[in-house]
Amino acid sequence: MYTEAELEEYLSEIREQVCTRCIDRPPDGPPCAPLGKMCTVELSLPAYLSAIHEAKGGSIERYIDSLRCEACAHCHHQDAQGFCLPRAERNCALDYLFPLIVQAVEAVDQRHADAATRPVEAIVPVGAGNV
Repeated sequence: MYTEAELEEYLSEIREQVCTRCIDRPPDGPPCAPLGKMCTVELSLPAYLSAIHEAKGGSIERYIDSLRCEACAHCHHQDAQGFCLPRAERNCALDYLFPLIVQAVEAVDQRHADAATRPVEAIVPVGAGNV
């Protein structure tokens, strides 16, 4: 489960790195929902994050397999047999954007890892504890 702050951080990075390449992005988006466009990434971000974190460190095929299990299985475009018309027509924005989404999520994760390994002095300004 992700906190609202975590979701917002991931979404912000995705908007910066990915949304500019989305062919479905409305003018002045993102965010897209307030502009009348139901963005799959905005709607299903927790499922995408789970898929990416589950497959962490594997090949892109492993990420895609995880995506199909975690996110696509719950998408309204996919039927009970696993058929998805947008994906079959190569019109699923997630399919062509997914490698970029993985990179954006991994950038956030790397920032967190870097912050966790920084010495406390690098995080807390000198003298801040002497109030």
